[in-house]
Amino acid sequence: MSADFDRSRLKMKSVGSRASKVSASLLIRSSRGSGAVDFIESLPDVLAVSEMKVLAGSILDARESGASRILMYGGHVIKCGLGPLLVKWLKEGRIDSLATNGAGTIHDIEIALFGETSEDVESGIADGSFGMWEETCNIWSSAVDEADSGKLGLGEALGRKVLSEGGDPSVSPLAAAVLAERPVTVHPALGGDIVHPCPALDWGSLGCAAERDYDVLGGRIASLRGGVVINAGSAVVMPEVFLKLLTSARNLGHDVGEFTAASFDMIRQYRPLNNVVHRPVRALGGRAVEVTGSHELMLPLLDLFIDAEEKRRVE
Repeated sequence: MSADFDRSRLKMKSVGSRASKVSASLLIRSSRGSGAVDFIESLPDVLAVSEMKVLAGSILDARESGASRILMYGGHVIKCGLGPLLVKWLKEGRIDSLATNGAGTIHDIEIALFGETSEDVESGIADGSFGMWEETCNIWSSAVDEADSGKLGLGEALGRKVLSEGGDPSVSPLAAAVLAERPVTVHPALGGDIVHPCPALDWGSLGCAAERDYDVLGGRIASLRGGVVINAGSAVVMPEVFLKLLTSARNLGHDVGEFTAASFDMIRQYRPLNNVVHRPVRALGGRAVEVTGSHELMLPLLDLFIDAEEKRRVE
């Protein structure tokens, strides 16, 4: 035994004097029933479960106060079959504003009007057919023309187009937002969507419609104090748009701050975490929530957490 390393001289302390992070009160419990809310209530109140509870509570607080509840999302959220969930959230006031990129609208339109979406990209590249779908391009281009003639935002014009073409509003967040008279904004990256090569598309009109939506979303961000913003599955476009509009709102004198910012993604990515969550919360206060996992699991789970929080508040 080394003279300067004698473990028999270690200074031990009582567990009772220690500040522990996990107690028996946080452990998973047997569910009292067979329902989904009972399952949520049985989960251990640590890490991701705690994050989801914070977000669920923030959404209900924001709904009660009338603060903005913004969901920004990418196309994968719709491809995963979650359009009806977004429709439900709009109807229940859990979300009061939608903002998406171009891909989010394309999958929305195709599901609502054709009942299918998401092509085989590799085979389409091989024969030059990737994205060259006449119906999708024509409907999208026609909506842009109608946005131009009616001075509408792109999201509203696309939602109206889904409805006028007989699309199903129960699966289309675009259409549901129009029916609910809620803001739905679209923020395309020019040249990045399959509809952009379409000869019928007027890029000038597209830019004007997108600019109108930019200002609409800016107005919602201006009333974000005490509210909630969630970014789900948009790796670049929506986080970048959000950050520019947030600083613009502050520049214009709006007291934006102390909101809950959440990132939902399959992997942790730089822009969603920094532009939507970390930088704004560090600069302006509020709460940060990070949820990593497949959208088709995590967003429906959030819905159940909100149900459980509503039940708790009633009781």
